Amino acid sequence: MSAAVQLTAPLSAARRSVLQRRVRWIVAATITYNVIEAVIAIAAGTVASSTALVGFGLDSIVEVLSAAAVAWQFAGRDPEARERTALKVIAVSLFGLALYVTVDAVLTFAGLREPEHSTVGIVLAAVSLAVMPFLSLLERRTGKELGSASAIADSKQTLVCSYLSAAVLIGLLLNTLFGWSWADPVAGLVVVVFAVREGLEAWRGDACKQPVSALTGEREVNACDCC
Repeated sequence: MSAAVQLTAPLSAARRSVLQRRVRWIVAATITYNVIEAVIAIAAGTVASSTALVGFGLDSIVEVLSAAAVAWQFAGRDPEARERTALKVIAVSLFGLALYVTVDAVLTFAGLREPEHSTVGIVLAAVSLAVMPFLSLLERRTGKELGSASAIADSKQTLVCSYLSAAVLIGLLLNTLFGWSWADPVAGLVVVVFAVREGLEAWRGDACKQPVSALTGEREVNACDCC
């Protein structure tokens, strides 16, 4: 998709304050949900000796790190000044997620571990698949209007975690129903592609940021395929 450029009226101080407050609420909800998810997944995975579930919990911790970076950014008086650092943290968390899923897939293909049936895992992945896309969409729309590259990048991190939830759910279901133990790592490797791509974009700071035009004082919206 070509990058079309359009001009919109600059945000008022009141509207910007509302959007910044909304971002803080979104990341707070994301952090809360993922902490709960991590505790349940790691505890259930430990009891069942399930590497897949423990890994799913670790992924939740990665998402907490990304959301916490955005929360830290918008807790300051000048969020824009902290944006580059927040983007770096988000990028590293995405690379960490990609590394974990890759190693996990290799171990499965090598026969060193095998995904196990887990009712808790299926339910947890299904709930996550219902919750995370909603939070991602809400944060992305808010970030676009606010012109915040870090908020948009974090929304992509949340969406990538949604993809991982779908991969875990599909893998667990196919393994339970048909005994296809290879389905989980194959789906996981698809997520790696998304995670690396979005991580590189966040590292470069190319997350559809809306800069202010020096000529008009209006925001230039760069329409890209992620938006």
